[in-house]
Amino acid sequence: MKIASVVGVRPQFVKASVVSRELRKTNEECLIHTGQHYDYEMNKVFFEELGIPEPNYYLGVGSGSHGQQTGEMLRKLEEVLLIEKPDLVLTYGDTNSTLAGALAASKLGIKNAHVESGLRSFDRSMPEEINRILTDHCSNILFCPTQNAVDNLGEEGITENVYLTGDVMVDSLLLNKEIAEAKSSILKDLNLKNRDYLVATIHRASNTDNIENLQNIIEAFQELDENIIFPVHPRTEKLLKTYGLYESLNSSVTLTKPLGFLDFIKLMNHAKMILPDSGGVQKEAYILKVPCVTLRENTEWIETIRDGWNVLVGSNKNKIIEAVNEFMPSAQEHRNIFGDGSASNRIAATINALFGNKSASNRIATTINAL
Repeated sequence: MKIASVVGVRPQFVKASVVSRELRKTNEECLIHTGQHYDYEMNKVFFEELGIPEPNYYLGVGSGSHGQQTGEMLRKLEEVLLIEKPDLVLTYGDTNSTLAGALAASKLGIKNAHVESGLRSFDRSMPEEINRILTDHCSNILFCPTQNAVDNLGEEGITENVYLTGDVMVDSLLLNKEIAEAKSSILKDLNLKNRDYLVATIHRASNTDNIENLQNIIEAFQELDENIIFPVHPRTEKLLKTYGLYESLNSSVTLTKPLGFLDFIKLMNHAKMILPDSGGVQKEAYILKVPCVTLRENTEWIETIRDGWNVLVGSNKNKIIEAVNEFMPSAQEHRNIFGDGSASNRIAATINALFGNKSASNRIATTINAL
């Protein structure tokens, strides 16, 4: 069968790298890159490091308002799908690329599957939350990373073709962590010692587009007695300069360009603590057993909060400083809540079974309910 996989941003490249490896064992895959991330550090470096096949199509949509970007993706994806006529469209996560892929498939009557279904922050001011909800409600097959995600879908009346697979990010981290340890020189390059620095990421519009929030976060970084490594998203760097905050950062904050996946894994794996506003980085911190202080008021990864490895502080300067100085994971046990590293296998096996790929469908009985 032919599967069209739609990607556009860093987390989707990472997830697709492990799922595509499984899918291509028994299926034909057409990889479509929307171009939502187009800088080298946010784009091509991930394909090179993770061994992802070159995209069959690069749509080159680039930046723009949410409506403009999603609309242009939808138009171009429809053109590609009419040419390729896939049996299934596969989307990942919660970006504009995700929603455009699901909508394009639905409008053309093509079955579509969503990897990372069921996540909810319950904050509809977030564009990502709208993308998640709409994508889930127009998808035919829903692959959930956690039981909580399955439960969220059930609350919304979605119970058919819902599969608990585990999280594909676990697969990718397990596969690439040792490679990163061997190949990445990021600690040496930045003169870092194990557990002697923090890692920060800021890119959410709620932080970057609000000068007061961004200033509070930067002031907290400056007042902390910590070495902070801050890989800067291109859009965040532009806004820091626009607001006059870029030059005010002191020597304890080390700014870097966006990092490749292997460098970032190694940087996180040896950090004392991680301060993200990214959803995926919260989860990666949990998997790597690194304490996380999240610069948001809510999270779609509620399991990390419940297990005591993550705390929400928003953009409140005092809360940020207090959490960095005092927060330590309270959980005695680190649970295997995101799966065992076989999510990609379960996803491929489920697709093969549902679409009658007899050469591989017999795997589903032993994989899909193995969590």
